Amino acid sequence: MTLSDKISSDGIALAVSDRVDIPDEQNADPAAEVAEEQPRMPLPSDPKTIFLGGLFILVALTALQAASAIILPVILAFILKLLLQPFVRLLERLRVPQAAGALLIIMLVVGGLVGLGTALSGPAETWAARLPAGIPRLGEHLRFLRTPFEVLQRTLHQAEQVATGPAPSNRTDALQGGFTDTIIGDVRALVGGLFTTMLVLFFLLVSGDTFLRRVVEILPRFRDKRQAVDISQQIEHDISGYLLTITTMNAAVGSATAVAMHVSGLGDPVLWGAVAFLLNYVPILGPLTGMGIFFLAGLLTFDSLWHAMLPVGLYVVIHLIEGEIVTPMLVARRFTLNPVVVILSLIFWFWMWGVPGAILSVPMLAIAKIVCDRIRPLMALGHFLEG
Repeated sequence: MTLSDKISSDGIALAVSDRVDIPDEQNADPAAEVAEEQPRMPLPSDPKTIFLGGLFILVALTALQAASAIILPVILAFILKLLLQPFVRLLERLRVPQAAGALLIIMLVVGGLVGLGTALSGPAETWAARLPAGIPRLGEHLRFLRTPFEVLQRTLHQAEQVATGPAPSNRTDALQGGFTDTIIGDVRALVGGLFTTMLVLFFLLVSGDTFLRRVVEILPRFRDKRQAVDISQQIEHDISGYLLTITTMNAAVGSATAVAMHVSGLGDPVLWGAVAFLLNYVPILGPLTGMGIFFLAGLLTFDSLWHAMLPVGLYVVIHLIEGEIVTPMLVARRFTLNPVVVILSLIFWFWMWGVPGAILSVPMLAIAKIVCDRIRPLMALGHFLEG
């Protein structure tokens, strides 16, 4: 039986563990309850608290960046756990052991990633081979921009010569060697990060509510126990629902994009649908990147400039429908976030962790808001994050 099955209709844990005695809230001292009451959204006023809090945040962010190779896979595994835990519980209701269900889910995820990569490798390689031959056509389409770019390139080259002096003769070889080493290092880091993520994800799925049980057991007061259970349930309910909704919408965007690219004559609809599906996980920057990709693909494929703009035009229409109609109806029911804070969070975590940080920025921000809304000293911050 999971911990959520032991929660009553009003969200209070009736029995967390036989070894823990939870005091009855009805017998609690009313004077103590009144003494614990504080303003609705208290703001920190002690300069020492503000200063120490700022130092702690700086140290924590430095540690997150320095140890990103370890922390990023763990956070990604935690987010995936919120998404996949309901499926493991469904298998458990079907009398599938928890460890077997977790292993089956992870195998399906890994198999899906491998299959997707295998299916897309052929079309991607074909487009990469077409790129050098399509450069003249690209230059012909963008010839009206040639003069400004040449002036800008000349200016930047002169500024670089003034700042750094003449370049060494073996600079090209060094750049090529550095690029190759960078690619090999990135692939090695990606494989290692995926392995770490799947390993941590398996044990998180198997452990279930173990960590929450231990937290509830060590908390001294009934109110704290109830608050911990409430925060955990709200995070799992909202974030898992959000991720499932976003994944479904991204799949719909990918399918619509694949059909649109086939109709426009661009070819390889599965490749472009997968590109749209993956880019849609990154708010704002993902669709903007997709616009550039589809515009470039259109320029490399079609002779007419207006025909080349058709794929990106269809892609923009699909995103307008998804962003202005579908997303507000489905996601806004769960929670709303301040759009300015979302943009700042996206930029910050992209700077910290690259593309994985940009993908995780919104779920992490939503988790932070849920926690702040239910911890009294942080309610002001949660209100600030509200959309």
